[in-house]
Amino acid sequence: MFDWNDVKALLAVGRSGSTAGAARELGVNQTTVARRLEALERDLGVRLVERSQTGASLTEAGLSLVADSEAMERAAIALRRKVDAHRRGVSGTLRVTLSEMLAASVITPLLLEFRQLYPDVTLEMVITDQMLDLEAGEADIAFRGARALPNSNLVARKVNTTEWALYCSRDYANRMGRPASPADLKNHMVVGGTDEPQTIPGLQPILDQAPGVTATLRSTSMTNLFASVRAGLGIGPMPCLLADSEPDLVQVFPPDPGSVAYTWIVTRPELKDAPRVRAFIDFFTKRIAAVVKDYEDRAAQAQADQR
Repeated sequence: MFDWNDVKALLAVGRSGSTAGAARELGVNQTTVARRLEALERDLGVRLVERSQTGASLTEAGLSLVADSEAMERAAIALRRKVDAHRRGVSGTLRVTLSEMLAASVITPLLLEFRQLYPDVTLEMVITDQMLDLEAGEADIAFRGARALPNSNLVARKVNTTEWALYCSRDYANRMGRPASPADLKNHMVVGGTDEPQTIPGLQPILDQAPGVTATLRSTSMTNLFASVRAGLGIGPMPCLLADSEPDLVQVFPPDPGSVAYTWIVTRPELKDAPRVRAFIDFFTKRIAAVVKDYEDRAAQAQADQR
């Protein structure tokens, strides 16, 4: 039976084109690479590498083994991750609650990587804009968006800062124009949230400057609220990070100082040191920062394209 380390040498030569490059990739010397290739050729009974003064290249037989060798490599990596996860004790069930908008735009695309890293953690995702009671055990972890969290015994980590502002679609701006001041909102359709679960950032600071103006279309779902703005139904609040990256949206007023909101990851004190909880919070804190950077880059590019 052949040795997996010998197969790694074959892959490294195929990727680098030389035994010297393979040696650098594997962190060994060229003699070791050559010895492993020879051992693999003996075990399989076929010539796998063509050697020359200019380097080394895989023979037809060697090339035919690349796909299977890469599958072995993926399996070996997955095996190592499982072993590492067991060693760290990262296992068990986590009940996580978050909004539909955050789930769709940020968290769900990251779940595959989390599952690959921590295959023994079972996630139960409760997607709702309602605030589940963590202290009552309705969830183990929550993503919350707010300027400040209410006083409680919960443990929270701030993972992002987001400005909110009022936006409309370009179609709406072309049809209805844009208000010159908050008072002008009385001549426009204003899209907002209901009192449940809480006031959405971005709208109230502007309405405070325009007595008598209220939202004429309300939604309990932030996802539906954003879809309404995109569809040209009116002017409504959106996070600048998301809206500025969409060329079909127009900012109506600059962000108000009172429109800043934070994203928090929240859990109960007795869970904060559990390995599966620490792993989840550490993973998503780091990955959300990368997603935010990507949105910022896209927003800057979208604004540059409009100039």
